[in-house]
Amino acid sequence: MSNREFDIIVWGASGFTGRLVAQYLHTKYGSTLKWAMAGRSQSKLESVRAEVADNSVPIITADSHDEHSLDAMVQRCKVILTTVGPYGKYGEALVSACVKHHTHYCDLAGEVPWMRKMIDTHHDTAKASGTKIVHTCGFDSVPFDMGVFYTQQQVIEKTGQPAGMINMRVKAFKGEMSGGTYASLGDAIEKATKDRSQFKTLIEPYSLNPEGEQQGPDQRDLQRVIYDKVSNSWIYPFIMAGINTKVVRRSHALAGYPWGREFRYDEAVMSGDGVGGRIKGLIAASMLGIVMMAKPGSLLKKVIDRFLPDPGEGPDAASRAAGFYNLRFYATLHDGTIAMAKVTGDMDPGYGSTSKMMAECGVCLARDATPDVAGVLTPSVAMGEPLLKRLQENAGLTFSCDFEGR
Repeated sequence: MSNREFDIIVWGASGFTGRLVAQYLHTKYGSTLKWAMAGRSQSKLESVRAEVADNSVPIITADSHDEHSLDAMVQRCKVILTTVGPYGKYGEALVSACVKHHTHYCDLAGEVPWMRKMIDTHHDTAKASGTKIVHTCGFDSVPFDMGVFYTQQQVIEKTGQPAGMINMRVKAFKGEMSGGTYASLGDAIEKATKDRSQFKTLIEPYSLNPEGEQQGPDQRDLQRVIYDKVSNSWIYPFIMAGINTKVVRRSHALAGYPWGREFRYDEAVMSGDGVGGRIKGLIAASMLGIVMMAKPGSLLKKVIDRFLPDPGEGPDAASRAAGFYNLRFYATLHDGTIAMAKVTGDMDPGYGSTSKMMAECGVCLARDATPDVAGVLTPSVAMGEPLLKRLQENAGLTFSCDFEGR
C-alpha cells in the first residue's frame, strides 16, 4: 500500500459534506498530502474543485454501481473517505472493493443494520489482510467513542483502575441535523419496519458486538424524560444514542474488555434542573418522538421532511462556524466517586466538525503509526492515540478531565 498514487481519495466530493472534506484537506494540507476528489460526474467535480481547491487536485470518476470502476479507483490510494449515503443504498460495493484491494476505508455511516451486515460479511477477511474498515467517522461517533477512550485513559492514569460506568450527557450544542444523517435515519427506519431482524438490530444494546458476545449489563437506550442524579439535571433521549452506544460497546469488545465485562455506558441530553428543565425535556422528547414515529410515505413524514435538509444541502459557512457542542462524560470510579471529562467541538456538529474529523481520520490512517489491528473497526480501536492527538491539534476538539469537582 505504501507505493500507491494517492494517500486519500474523497469519494462523493461533489456533495455538500464531501466538498467540505475536500476544502479542509486543501486548506490544511495543500500539496503536502497526495489526495484526489472522486465522484460520478466530471463536470460537477470540476465545478466544486474550482470553489474549494485548485487544478493541482486530481479528479477521478467512478460509479457506485460499477464494480470495475470502483476497483480501479480504490487501488490508487491508501484510504478512501466516502460521504455517499445512505450507505445501505450506495456503500456496499465500495466496502467490498476496499477489502478486496486492501485499501483502508472511512465513512459517516450511522445505519446500524448495514454496519452489522458489513461486520458479518467483511470483518474476518479484512482482519486477515490488514485492512481497516472504519464506520462512523463523523459526529457519530468520533467524539463519543474517543471521549470514552480518553476518559478511561485519564481514570486509569489517576486511579490505576478503569471506571465501571460512564454516562455521557450532551450539555449544549448548536447546529442542525445533517441532511445525510436524516436520510440515513429514514432509510434505516423504513427497512426496519419491513424486516423484524433489522428492527431488532436497531434496538439491541450490543448488536454491533462480535458474534457470540452480544450480551452485557446495559439496557435499551433512554426512552423517556427522567431526573438524572449523576448530572443533577433532567435528561431526555439523545437521537444518536442508538448508534454511539453500540459503537462504544463494540470498541470495548474488540479491545478485549479492558474495563471489565460489567462496564456500562449510556447517553442522554441534559435539559436543566427544576420545573423548567423538566418542561424543556418533555418538549424536546415529544418532538423527537414525532420524528421517529413518522412512517415512510405518511403525511406526517412529508411535513417533517419539509423542515429538515435534504442530502446535499446544509448551512452556510457563517452558520457552521457559529455552531458548537459540549459533551460531558461522568465516570463512576471504583470508590463510588464521580469524575467528569469534557469533549467540545468548535463548529456545528453535523457539517463543520464532521468534515474535519473525517478528514483527520483519513490522514491518520494514511500517515500515522496506528494500532496493529484490522477488520471492521471503530475509530478508537482503529486509530487510538494518534487520532486523539490529531483531533486536538487540527480538528477543533478539546478533551479535558476533572477529578476534583464537576
